Amino acid sequence: MSNFLSDMTDNLRLILSMSFADIVDVLLVAVAVYAAISFIRRTNSMRVAQGILLLLVALWLSSILNLTLTSFILRQVFEIGVLAVIVLFQPEIRRVLERVGSYRLFSLFGRNVGGQTLERVIRQTVYACEDMAKSRTGALIVFERNNRLNEALASGTQVDALVSAELLKNLFYDKSPLHDGAVIVKEGRIAAAGCMLPLSENANLSRDLGMRHRAGIGMSERSDAVVVIVSEETGGISVAEDGLLKRHLSQDTFEDLLRRELLPKEDTESKGLRGWLSRTKGSNDAE
Repeated sequence: MSNFLSDMTDNLRLILSMSFADIVDVLLVAVAVYAAISFIRRTNSMRVAQGILLLLVALWLSSILNLTLTSFILRQVFEIGVLAVIVLFQPEIRRVLERVGSYRLFSLFGRNVGGQTLERVIRQTVYACEDMAKSRTGALIVFERNNRLNEALASGTQVDALVSAELLKNLFYDKSPLHDGAVIVKEGRIAAAGCMLPLSENANLSRDLGMRHRAGIGMSERSDAVVVIVSEETGGISVAEDGLLKRHLSQDTFEDLLRRELLPKEDTESKGLRGWLSRTKGSNDAE
């Protein structure tokens, strides 16, 4: 018991002696470790991580047991392994750097989009997608968030118009010259149409996914954008985010997902409470 108290006292003294720089240093390392773990999980590279961990354990044991030759070989393997990891994960590393480079560090100085504007944008998008799903009209709508999509915007035709269901349906009408590309919504407005998006390089995607879905997933892999896809073949509505695709969404699920991802958290919680109260009031009035 005395040893435990002594250890606790030493740890407490160590914590109290930490300077502001030490705290920042620990936080940076923690963020880096968390980002590395998230990266490994997202890129399905858990087996590679386990192999690296096994090599580290082997190197540690060889050092303890004074296995000179084994330690030398393992150190050489690690030196070569760094380059091998960079080559193996070059596409993933490039996507991470692209997202970091396009992040709005000074977004506070940009245009602020109010919650009411975003509510209207979401409603109009849901109405348009529901109609296009019924008519089997293919659509690809990208909602820009913190990562700038300047390259994709430059590939399309500038529009700069309010988001409306009728305009979205006209843009994706199969006789429209812009229907094959994507519509990008930026700061609550349709910024451009007919935009070209990068295709996903994920080899594990289902083979029944067409070019429109692969482009939506590719855009979500390279940015934090929320991408809405309406299938021309099935009429199903899907949403791609962070490289993941959620398919065959119902209208309620689709709308809730957009609210959760696009609205500020406080607006989402407030809207959810107001919606629940209004539904409760409506059911009571019906009785």
